[in-house]
Amino acid sequence: MPGPFTWSEGHEQVVYGNDPASGLRCIIAIHSTRLGPSLGGTRFRAYDTEEDALVDVLRLSRAMTYKAACAGLDLGGGKAVIIGDPEEVRSEALLRAYGRIVESLGGRYITACDVGTTPDDMTMVARETRWATGMDEAHGGSGDSGVPTAQGVFLAMRAAAEHRWGSPSLDGRHVAVQGLGKVGRRLVGHLLDDGAKVSAADVDPEAVGEVGALPGVEIVDVEDVLLTDAEIVSPNALGGVLHAQMIPELRAEIVCGGANNQLVEIEDAARLHERGIVYAPDYVVNAGGLINVSDELAPGGHRPDRVEHRLEQIPRTLTEIFARARDEDVPTELAAERVAESRIERIGGLRRLWLPGAS
Repeated sequence: MPGPFTWSEGHEQVVYGNDPASGLRCIIAIHSTRLGPSLGGTRFRAYDTEEDALVDVLRLSRAMTYKAACAGLDLGGGKAVIIGDPEEVRSEALLRAYGRIVESLGGRYITACDVGTTPDDMTMVARETRWATGMDEAHGGSGDSGVPTAQGVFLAMRAAAEHRWGSPSLDGRHVAVQGLGKVGRRLVGHLLDDGAKVSAADVDPEAVGEVGALPGVEIVDVEDVLLTDAEIVSPNALGGVLHAQMIPELRAEIVCGGANNQLVEIEDAARLHERGIVYAPDYVVNAGGLINVSDELAPGGHRPDRVEHRLEQIPRTLTEIFARARDEDVPTELAAERVAESRIERIGGLRRLWLPGAS
């Protein structure tokens, strides 16, 4: 369950959507359009309360602002949540009703996949709005965003290793991977190819069986994976895994993973800093998915070679963040925010509030 939202939100717009006929209940949060229209995925899950859903969408949308800025994209930060169990309430009617709500925002928010939504869902949403990305390739989209996201996490991990140990190579390093979904399982492949030893865990027995059969992978309990004696831990499931009770127990020297909102509260960044643990801010690390879907908006549509080139921005930005954190003696989370805010101020100073059709 998400904790209280204590960070300064500064959101431009929060929209509640309701369609009783289809059962749709959603919240769309636009944090910033200073650099361009807000882009962020739609999370579809059964929240315990509406307040939990609101906290989640506010945190996620804020992170998207910094993610886009650090990735060098001309996009702002937004996010959406659909409240409900997707296995029970997902339907054509619900997804199309959601698409109409997205369309009503006139391009200020562009949606994509997230936890609980698929390229097929985005194809359905796109029947009602121009502002949907992340569809399957057969419908003109960029396909599974897990591929570039996992590659970006791997590149980020190599940058963190170079900062910590003077070499980007993960050969012989022990990495613990929490979550073996579309990002985590591909990350394991990259790590094994680079010579790493991997401990892995997931709640899904099928994912555990698939990854556990790979040479060089040890399966551990999902509750213990981040507390193993690995040199690097990589959260790739849901967020909220780094908190005041857990951080003192960490044995790793680096935390670098693709999960969103890994810190429960901003003070957790300081706790990691005080312990000398290199924390790679999640919204920088997992920008590969955003880079991938945003490329669909370019003239001529999505180009994999262009995405590949833009993924190289992730380790470059992390290197800048690590250097700034060291020079200013601040947590990497704060250094990342300063890097993002500097770009927003420089590039977005004349836009203030993005409107469709405005220059």
